[in-house]
Amino acid sequence: MPDQATGRASPPTERVVAVLNFLAAHPHDRFGLSELARRVNLSKPTCLGILTSLTESGYLVRQAGEGTRDKTYGLGPALITLGHTAQQALRVSPAAQAELRSLSDAFGATAALSGVVDDRITLLELVSPPGAPSTVRVGQSYPFAPPVGLMFVLWDDGAVRDWLAKEPTIPLHTDSDRFERVITACRACGYLVERLTPGGRRLYALMAGMSNTLPDELRALLGELVSDIGERVYLPGTDDPETRHDISVIAAPVFDHHRRQVMVATMQIGAALTDADIAARAHALMATADAVTSSLGGVKPGF
Repeated sequence: MPDQATGRASPPTERVVAVLNFLAAHPHDRFGLSELARRVNLSKPTCLGILTSLTESGYLVRQAGEGTRDKTYGLGPALITLGHTAQQALRVSPAAQAELRSLSDAFGATAALSGVVDDRITLLELVSPPGAPSTVRVGQSYPFAPPVGLMFVLWDDGAVRDWLAKEPTIPLHTDSDRFERVITACRACGYLVERLTPGGRRLYALMAGMSNTLPDELRALLGELVSDIGERVYLPGTDDPETRHDISVIAAPVFDHHRRQVMVATMQIGAALTDADIAARAHALMATADAVTSSLGGVKPGF
């Protein structure tokens, strides 16, 4: 984590972050000192010092291990307050949460709000139907660079240009004509629809939590999964209306008072839908996104 004055990394801070990130990735598990030190590649004395300080601050809890005198560690209650504070700072209000809950209940689907935080796509709020399994969690983040992140810039010409200027996460071969059609069509209808593909599922699973700079070997592998910006976008009305299409997610933009896109509201689909099915869900999602925009004092631009 860079020092603000010098720009240099702080190894002691990075060690604390490594411990917290590891435990956050295993929220239902408890780990003893030896195993935790091994898993985060720290010496036992260093790891013990970090664990002791975090436990005293309430960020971790220490429990006696079953059938042994050894202690185990897991996430603590102070992180709840910290998480709620961060959520408020990122402008996810109770009103926005209520809108997502209403949308989720209406369609029995997972609804979410995401934004770009510190140049990473970050999940800010998530509401799922009762008992629904989830492979993502609030706070999970992804690199924000082509081809990942189109829905976060689609409704802002300047943001599109800045995003395209970033070094791609993976090798790309962009069809410029199709990309322009995607932008025009999505702005006209007010939402984006992504197809459900095995490659897309693997892409997001692989990239969750990764840094913005990927090893060359992994970049090449991801390039085999997705090679074109917007290639997974489905444009309604381009096929027979009764044809069903495997859809992954529908997204709609949220704007601030400067008419700039600041978040994206999404509905997870994971099913085959007709154009009419897509439209019904998309219009409900847009109403939710518009309500969140209003709650932020935002203004929806005209295109």
